Amino acid sequence: MPAVTTAPAPQNPAPAKPAAPPRLASMDAYRGFVMFLMIGELFHFGRVAENLRQAGSASGFWDFLARHQDHVEWVGCVLHDLIQPSFSFLVGVALPFSIAARIARGQTPLGMWLHGLGRALILVLLGVALRSTHSGQTNWTLEDTLSQIGLGYPLLFALGFARVRTQWLALGVILFGYWLAFALYPVVPDFAYDKVGVSAQWLQEHGHSGFAAHWQKNSNLAWAADKVILNWFPRPKPWEFNGGGYSTLSFIPTLGTMLLGLLAGGVIRSERTPGARIKWLAIAGVVALAAGWGLGAAGICPVVKRIWTPSWTLFSGGWCLLLLAGFYTVVDVLEFRAWSFPLRVIGLNSIFAYCIAHLWDGFIARNLKTHLGQNFFAFAGQAYEPFFHGAATFLVIWLILLWMERRKLFLRI
Repeated sequence: MPAVTTAPAPQNPAPAKPAAPPRLASMDAYRGFVMFLMIGELFHFGRVAENLRQAGSASGFWDFLARHQDHVEWVGCVLHDLIQPSFSFLVGVALPFSIAARIARGQTPLGMWLHGLGRALILVLLGVALRSTHSGQTNWTLEDTLSQIGLGYPLLFALGFARVRTQWLALGVILFGYWLAFALYPVVPDFAYDKVGVSAQWLQEHGHSGFAAHWQKNSNLAWAADKVILNWFPRPKPWEFNGGGYSTLSFIPTLGTMLLGLLAGGVIRSERTPGARIKWLAIAGVVALAAGWGLGAAGICPVVKRIWTPSWTLFSGGWCLLLLAGFYTVVDVLEFRAWSFPLRVIGLNSIFAYCIAHLWDGFIARNLKTHLGQNFFAFAGQAYEPFFHGAATFLVIWLILLWMERRKLFLRI
């Protein structure tokens, strides 16, 4: 009788690793646009406009460019004011893609958390280091873009694993809680504003009255907190105020901006159709923009970037959502990408570009004049010399970034 053999039971195949998400060219283009605006300060539109005024040939065109290359004094927004919100927003947009990529590579939760916490620490310290470049000692202030992102990043990272409902709830708690804390902080009658760098003329032109006075420059909750926080660190003399009104506690509503980005990134990664994603981004952008403006117009919460009021989080977040919708539509959905290449060169190395703008621009500008001649860039007239000199400096920076892109050299944190 022939032997009976049984076939081995089939083995369950090992579960396939999830595929890493494709890189969105639109995010690189948007990030590059943001860094272009920041490095574009080298074009010196304000100096050209002033030169033309002094020469008696004022130009509305150059005045317009100059207005959008500087921050508003307190309430309101111009294009330049959207740089920091966009940079923060895009950190949130990128997080779902980053988490998915790390899971696809098999990274453990502990490994991801160590990376996230390390990234936060590096961002904070890099911001401090860049602010200390021309100081006699470490300049321990925490209001710059990188430090603000770093301070809020651990909580953003934790919320990256949470449900969408939890992310929305966290956003609401952050914005309402921060608004309430300022609203409850007392307004001091006859406050000595001259002692904190706020002149009577400034108050007359930009100051608040009534309920909005809770957000007055250098007399609000965040200023009071910094008088404690920033004096924990060694400094030549006690910290009294920030000339621009910026504050450390702004990282809390900045986290709200990053959360808006996290929600937007989740939508782009979702199974929605491209059209549905664009519709969500556009509607959310309009609603956020209107809500922020409405809170400011009603006197409930002024729209102030420098202390990152909750209304500013919504107003600027609305613009960020609309800009993302535009870049995503054109670059990734319609696939019109060639025009965005110069921006993507910058966006692919945004941290390095940020460092160049703080460390190398002066060195490059000086050497251009050294080797080309002190008056080389005045060929179109002395009034336009700052523009052409700055444009040449910008071009050198861009060529450095292009060289790095060609060799796949990217600074990652």
